Amino acid sequence: MKNLSLGTQDFATLRERDYIYVDKTKYIFEMINDGRINFLSRPRRFGKSLLVNTIEELYKGNKKLFKDLYVYNKWNWNKTNPVIKIDFGEGEYESLNKLNDSLNDFLDEISENFDVELKRRTLTARFGELIKRIYRKTKKKVVILIDEYDRAISDNLSKLDILNSIQEVLKNFYNVLKTNDAFIEFIFITGVSKFANTSIFSTLNSTTDLTLESKYSCICGYTHQELEKHFKDHIIQLGDKLNLNYQETLDKINYWYDGYSWDGKNRVYAPYSTLELFYFNEFNNYWFKTGTPKYLMDFLKNNGDYSEVLNPVFIKNSRLDPFAYENIDPIAIFFETGYLTIVEKKIIDDIIHYKLQTPNFELESSMLDHLIDLNFTLKEDENIKNKLLFYLKNMDNENFQKEIKGFLTKIPSRIHVNQEFYYQSIYISWFNALGFKVEGESQTNIGSMDMILEKENYVIIGECKFSKMKEKINEPIKPYKTMLKEGINQIKNKKYYEKYPNKKIIMVSLAFAGKEVFTKIDDNMYIV
Repeated sequence: MKNLSLGTQDFATLRERDYIYVDKTKYIFEMINDGRINFLSRPRRFGKSLLVNTIEELYKGNKKLFKDLYVYNKWNWNKTNPVIKIDFGEGEYESLNKLNDSLNDFLDEISENFDVELKRRTLTARFGELIKRIYRKTKKKVVILIDEYDRAISDNLSKLDILNSIQEVLKNFYNVLKTNDAFIEFIFITGVSKFANTSIFSTLNSTTDLTLESKYSCICGYTHQELEKHFKDHIIQLGDKLNLNYQETLDKINYWYDGYSWDGKNRVYAPYSTLELFYFNEFNNYWFKTGTPKYLMDFLKNNGDYSEVLNPVFIKNSRLDPFAYENIDPIAIFFETGYLTIVEKKIIDDIIHYKLQTPNFELESSMLDHLIDLNFTLKEDENIKNKLLFYLKNMDNENFQKEIKGFLTKIPSRIHVNQEFYYQSIYISWFNALGFKVEGESQTNIGSMDMILEKENYVIIGECKFSKMKEKINEPIKPYKTMLKEGINQIKNKKYYEKYPNKKIIMVSLAFAGKEVFTKIDDNMYIV
C-alpha cells in the first residue's frame, strides 16, 4: 500500500516520497484560468495549506512533481512566476507588537530568498517594496499566496482592547495588494472565517469568493470516488481488522466522516479524519482535538442558545456573508468551522436559502460531547459512581433506572436530539466522567456493541434501543418492554461477552423514546 500523507502539507514531499496524493490540479487549473484574485474558506485541517503549496510548485514550474496528474499536459511549463507565500499559521499574534514582528519577519525571509534588499521602514511600504523589487529583478509578475489570512483575528477575538488595532494593521497590509495590482499575476487567499473587518473583500478588486461555488465544492476533501480510487487497500485493511466486508466498511466510513458540502449536492470526506482512521485503523473522533479553533470555544463559553445549530435549519445566504467580529452570527461560526454543512439549496422569494445540519456522526458526537454547554458540569462524583456500580452488581434495576433518568432530566430540552446516537453519546460521556473505562461501538466478529463499561473485574455490556414513538399510546410500557428484551437478546445471541474472558459480565438494555428512558439489568451473570 502507498503511505498515508498524515501531517504532510508539502506537495514536493508528498510526490517525491510517493505518498497518496488525491489529484486536485483540475480545480487549480480551472481556478487560475477563471480569475486572477480568488478567496476560499474551508475549516481547519481540510487541505487548504496543501492546496496553496501545490499552486506554489505549479508557478515555480516544478514539472516533474506533476507527472501523471491532470494539469501535467495542460500547463505551460515554459512560463514561471516568482511566488510570495505568506503562511499566517507560522506567526505569533498575542499582541499588536507580535503581529507587526511576525509580518516583518515574513517580509524579511522572502526578501532574503529572492536576494533583494528592503529599505522602507513602515510595514505596508516594505510589503509594496518587496513586490516591486521582485518584479523588477525577475521581469515577471508576482504570484501572491496567503494561507490562513484570518489567523491573527480569530486568535484574538476575546481581546477587544487590541482587536481594532489588529484589524487596522491587517487592512492596510492587505490593501498593498490592491495598490500593486500592476505587478501581480495571481492572488489566492485562504482562511476559515470571512471577517468583514479586514476589508479584504472590499479593498481587493474583483475578488472571487469560491467558498460556495458549486464548481469548486470538491477542491478540498475527498469525494466518494476519490476515496475508493486512492484508499481501496486501506479500506480493505480496515475492514479485515473489524471483521466487516468491503461495503460495510464503506458504509461506516461514510456514516462517520462523509457529508461535508458547500453547494448541497457534492459531498466530501474530511481529509484529516479519514487519514487518521486509516492510520490507526479504528473509528474515533479525530476532529475535535485539531479541527476546532480557539475562537469557537471562546464563543461557546459566552453564549447559551444553540437551538439553531442542533437541528436542520433554513437560512438566508446573507447569514454566511463576511461578518463583523463585534456581531458574530453563531450559524456562520458553526458553518465555517465545519460543525454545520449545506445539505440543500433553495430559491425562496428570489433569495437563496441554505439548509444546514451537522455533516456526520463524528461532528454530531463532537457537538454533544465537547462543544455544547449542558448547563451542568460533568465532574467525577464518587457517590454516584459507587451507587451505579452497587445497583448493577446487585441487579437493582429500579434504582439504577432512577439514576439514569435523573441524569437525563439535567439536560436542557433545547439541545435534545431525537436520535439514538444522541443518547448513546451523552451517556458514554457521563459514564466516562464518572470514572468508568468506557468504549462505544466496540467491534466483535459478528457485530458492534453500543456501550462497554469496565470497572474492577466487571464488564457491563450496554445495548441501546430507540424509537420515535409518540408519548401518548394505549399501553405506554409495552413498547419499552419489547425494546428492552430485544437489547438483552442481541447481547446474548451475538455473544458479545466472549470478547472479555475471565470477567464478570453484566448485560444492560436501555430503551429511549419520547424523552423517556427505561432500563433492564439482566439477571444472568456470566463468568466466561
